[in-house]
Amino acid sequence: MNQALDLTLEDLQIHCLGERRFPSPGWQRHFSAEGTGWHTDGDRILVCDHIAELEASLKNGRPLPTIELAGPRKEIHFDPATTCVGIVTCGGLCPGINDVIRTLVMQSHYSYGIRRILGFPYGYEGLDPAYGHRIIELSPEMVMNLPYFGGSFLGSSRGRKDTKIMVNRLEALGVNILYVIGGDGSQRGATDLDDECRARNNGISIIGVPKTIDNDLMFMDRSFGHQTAFAAACHAVTGAHAEARGARNGIGLVKLMGRDSGFIACSAALATGEVNYVLIPEVDFHLDGPGGLLESLRMRLEERGHAVIVVAEGAGQHLIPAAETRIDASGNKLHEDIGLFLRDRIHAHFKQSGIETTLKYIDPSYTIRAVPASPEDRVFCLNLARHAVHAGMAGKTGMVVARWHQRYVHLPMKLVTRGRKKVDPNGDFWRSVVEATGQPSHLIHP
Repeated sequence: MNQALDLTLEDLQIHCLGERRFPSPGWQRHFSAEGTGWHTDGDRILVCDHIAELEASLKNGRPLPTIELAGPRKEIHFDPATTCVGIVTCGGLCPGINDVIRTLVMQSHYSYGIRRILGFPYGYEGLDPAYGHRIIELSPEMVMNLPYFGGSFLGSSRGRKDTKIMVNRLEALGVNILYVIGGDGSQRGATDLDDECRARNNGISIIGVPKTIDNDLMFMDRSFGHQTAFAAACHAVTGAHAEARGARNGIGLVKLMGRDSGFIACSAALATGEVNYVLIPEVDFHLDGPGGLLESLRMRLEERGHAVIVVAEGAGQHLIPAAETRIDASGNKLHEDIGLFLRDRIHAHFKQSGIETTLKYIDPSYTIRAVPASPEDRVFCLNLARHAVHAGMAGKTGMVVARWHQRYVHLPMKLVTRGRKKVDPNGDFWRSVVEATGQPSHLIHP
């Protein structure tokens, strides 16, 4: 059964801070006609769209899980004349962060008339006075050109800080809505903030704009920056292919992002059509033996004279000798460098076999994540940020804005951080990779 059908109404419930006493400025101005994108909290879509699973769920008497649609509400919770909003960017860099910052500011300022918008520098550090970071008063003029630059205008950092201290800071500054731009670790931190704010009943709204370059957050069609990332990765793959074809027994090895999910590696391989092996965390592989990667690679070199391998950073960790477990500031397990490990093992294998090869190793990770967003990703960032502002002004809290079945929706933070979205080894996406590359479906020694 699809995991979406195991969700309860409580899993999908979006919390509201209270009564909406103020008419939306947009409704008052020029969007008052019906059918112009206004929604009520009762406007919902199905979580699952597979007819066989829906019929099975109905047959067993289970209610069909539905998700609340995003969009402006006719009445809002916060008075724009007195509202103060804050913006913080957390975790690793990702294409599109600056686009989200820009739209949060523009939407708050022009659509709702909010004049006090605060930017907190360097992630959750900016919410802890002990770090001494200067809070930035954001304006449309300050952010208008941000999309032309990569990175984060506000800076970022990893790791959580003391929740009570951060909420004290929000209360002292009079912040009504905090927008958290970040991945699963950042949204777990935002969940803690929301829990503390609810416990204090201080009326502060916590709204997430989910960011993960790996595209691994659950119940989302995609996350912003992913498309830009794999498009940029294609340049590295094309370069590796040129290097491999330019040498006898040439091998191009490219390591791409993907700690737990191989979406970037798969997408770059499909987009270029120049990759012969894709190695991802979701599909185990062996190096040695008749069914392993090294033997398959030898046969490929004999037949075609060159090969291109793309490996996600989290792939093949079981092959690397166990080392002391290391954890980053966000609580994620740090992986060993599979790219360097493969490079050295391939070198050693063919040297021992007496076969001369030329291997070029490329790791473009830090250049990929810092590029400006593509035009299509910029549009996506704009819409996520627009709907985040609509949700915040409506008094929603403890939720993120996402796109599901091509519709913008509200999802509880606790739902999207339950686990990670992964490439299904039995699904059509992975099958398309195997068919496009021509690699064996399993690189496993019998």
